[in-house]
Amino acid sequence: MEKIKTIWFDADRIYMKTQEGKVYSRPLEAYPDLKDASPEQRSDYVIGDDGEDIRWESLDVDMHISSFYEVSEPKDNEIARMFAHYPWLNMSEVARAININKSLMARYIYGISKPSEKRVQQIREALHQFGKELLSA
Repeated sequence: MEKIKTIWFDADRIYMKTQEGKVYSRPLEAYPDLKDASPEQRSDYVIGDDGEDIRWESLDVDMHISSFYEVSEPKDNEIARMFAHYPWLNMSEVARAININKSLMARYIYGISKPSEKRVQQIREALHQFGKELLSA
């Protein structure tokens, strides 16, 4: 497996360069904790001893090199399509409604993690519940 050499950020993306010289990037929106972090917090990371993971202790964020390999963009899975169709949906609030971390929800949306069918159903049910609440208001 490749080893992480360094990472850096621009306004919209996180980049990773391997010791082999390959550069990968992902949308920063896929990592809300990093997106919301200050430049100082983002730069306060440690590459694991095996070179395959990164840890931001102050943010309690971990990332594995394999999360950069999957290059699928948003809108190619059901969860991403739901959020693309209703751009006013608040990802954090939907995550809170089903009791998961907003970072996990972002990983579903960006194809970094694949939700189980049970999780997809939980998200659908939460959105249906939001709709019912809006109708009764």
